[in-house]
Amino acid sequence: CATIWDAADVRSHALMTDAVHAHGALAGIELWHGGAAAMNRTTRLPGLSPSGIPWMATHVPFMSSARPKIMDKADIRDLVRWHRDAAVRAEQAGFDILYVYAGMGYLPYQFLMSDYNHRTDAYGGSVRNRVRLVEELIDTVREATHGRCAVALRLSMQELRTRASEVAPSEGHEVIGLLRDAPDLFDVKMDYSATDCAASRFTPEGSHEPFIDFVRTLTDKPVVGVGRFTSPDTMVSMVKRGVLDFIGGARPSIADPFLPQKIDEGREEDIRECIGCNICISSWHDGVWVRCTQNPTAGEEWRRGW
Repeated sequence: CATIWDAADVRSHALMTDAVHAHGALAGIELWHGGAAAMNRTTRLPGLSPSGIPWMATHVPFMSSARPKIMDKADIRDLVRWHRDAAVRAEQAGFDILYVYAGMGYLPYQFLMSDYNHRTDAYGGSVRNRVRLVEELIDTVREATHGRCAVALRLSMQELRTRASEVAPSEGHEVIGLLRDAPDLFDVKMDYSATDCAASRFTPEGSHEPFIDFVRTLTDKPVVGVGRFTSPDTMVSMVKRGVLDFIGGARPSIADPFLPQKIDEGREEDIRECIGCNICISSWHDGVWVRCTQNPTAGEEWRRGW
């Protein structure tokens, strides 16, 4: 993971954001805390969690016999302060969009899930209480930059959508309803790599739709989503049918970095299509340079002077 802990990190990130702005684009950064999913093997500090429950080990980097620490009020204040300080540094580094990351099993997500949040204070129990930390993180990031940067929320919806709520069709609906005006952008997705970036052998493109299709009905804020979108027709359909406002395409952009340009120029037949083999995901899990069966130049940009 990249870090944004000090002035040296600010200078490093500025090299990238300056290049992004030179192309007329916006730069975004995810402010991330792993919570119980962070093993801290280097520092040997215990991970943090709402209730001391270890995170489900989905692959080797997350496996540990260490139990995370139950966060007290001082830990929560630290977490909010860390986000505030990171937001200030992110703006200094030239980022335009600052993400609060409440997905993929990481710390804010752990507060949202009753499986991992057994607290009896203001941050546990009801959905209203479990959402509180995410609200505070969004507010502190916005206040830290005085509204000069957009604040986005990345939220996993898969499990929340399947859980019953007494006041809404699901806990997912309840969470979005409570947060409907909080961020400037909702970025919605699935919960784990196996479903969030599923291989095409088992899952078609746009497979997230049944879990995220309700979000735009509950908020006036724009919504972005992913799901291995490779067909421009599918992308247009998602927008025209009111499922998404923006299309996210990480794997398709690894296969073809010029995907948006080719669509814009009407060169759909020239798109180097992502086949969903997931060698890129396996690279990430292994902690090595990204690889792509469709685009063998992926990950070679710096070495080749591009």
